Formats: sequence, structure tokens, C-alpha cells
Amino acid sequence: MENAVIVEDIVKSFKGIRVLDHVNISFEKGKIHGIIGRNGSGKTVLIKIICGLVQPDEGHVRVNGKEIGKDVDFPENIGVIIEAPGFLPSLSAYKNLDYLASLRGVIGKEQIRSAISAVGLDPDDKKHVGKYSLGMKQRLGIAQAIMEDPDILILDEPMNALDKSGVAEIRELLLRLKGEGKTILIVSHNPEDIHMLCDTVHEMDGGKLC
Repeated sequence: MENAVIVEDIVKSFKGIRVLDHVNISFEKGKIHGIIGRNGSGKTVLIKIICGLVQPDEGHVRVNGKEIGKDVDFPENIGVIIEAPGFLPSLSAYKNLDYLASLRGVIGKEQIRSAISAVGLDPDDKKHVGKYSLGMKQRLGIAQAIMEDPDILILDEPMNALDKSGVAEIRELLLRLKGEGKTILIVSHNPEDIHMLCDTVHEMDGGKLC
């Protein structure tokens, strides 16, 4: 099978402290891949580099055959949640996603509504996102990541702040997306999510994959 993401010999330091130490890994298309590790192990920095948000000191990243920072600045056809999703607090869920969708103009109202429904929220709810619980904001972040139907999803702690039923719903959604051929990379400190969902599991410690 073809690899969706290839990470080659990535090194990254901040203020003289090496946070990624010659990381090499590839993620096959159409599977769910997990990276697990403690806080500070380098997981989030690695996915920021994959997404083009942080430049590595050494090494290369290719997403769908294109080198990040050389062929493209940011990967194409990718949906991402990194850390807590940020939204405009005075707008509803639908209006937030409608605004974000207008930046690229590749989807319409039906796709936005469908994404909101897929994560268990109501697209007709007029409640401002500023009044949402953390779990509802997390659901909306996942809706934002999937709404443009990307080939690749990169999700940093996707179950964060979700209750038991929310976790079950999002697990079911991710498995359904995998069934549609999506490549999904999940970063988590929760072994249960990783082992229930993932086809491959990689542990990160001290900036290295083991």
C-alpha cells in the first residue's frame, strides 16, 4: 500500500533543547495510526511539522507525495485538530463553520450541516459557541476537521473533554471514515482509544519513536 505521510530524519530543537531526535516514520493510506506518549514527548511538535505549522531543523516530510516547505507550504486535502479548537464565541456552530468554509470556498451549506450532525451536534442550534461546554467545542472542532472531506485527518487528543457517550460516537465516526478510505493519525495519551481504533501504534518518548 502507498504511504500518505512520510517523515524522514526529522530533528527539531527549541532554545537548545532537542524535542525531536531523528524521527523516521511513515503512515499507510486508508488506516488509522496512533502515536502515544506522555506530555512533552514530542508528539504535538511532530504533527505540527507534518502540517507545515513548524519548520524542522533537519529532515523532510512528504504528504501525498509533496514535500512540505518545498513543493507546498501546507499539506493539501488534510483536516486537523491540534490542541484546543478556537472559535468565534458570539456565533453559532453553523455560522462558525460557514465562516471557516468561506475561506476556501470548496464546500456548501449541506456539507457544513452534515459535518455538524456527524459529530452529534444540531446544525440548527442558534446557541453561541461561547456558551458551549468543552466537550461540545471538541465535537465542533472535529466537525471542522472533517467538513471539507479531506483524505487525511490529523487529530491531537480527539476525545479530550468528551463524556462516555461522546467518546463512543466519535470512535464510531472515525471507524466509518476509515471505511471510506481516509487516512487518520491520532495522537493521544489514552491507551484505550489508541488500541481500540488504530491499525498501527507508535510510542514516543524523549523525542524519539520507539
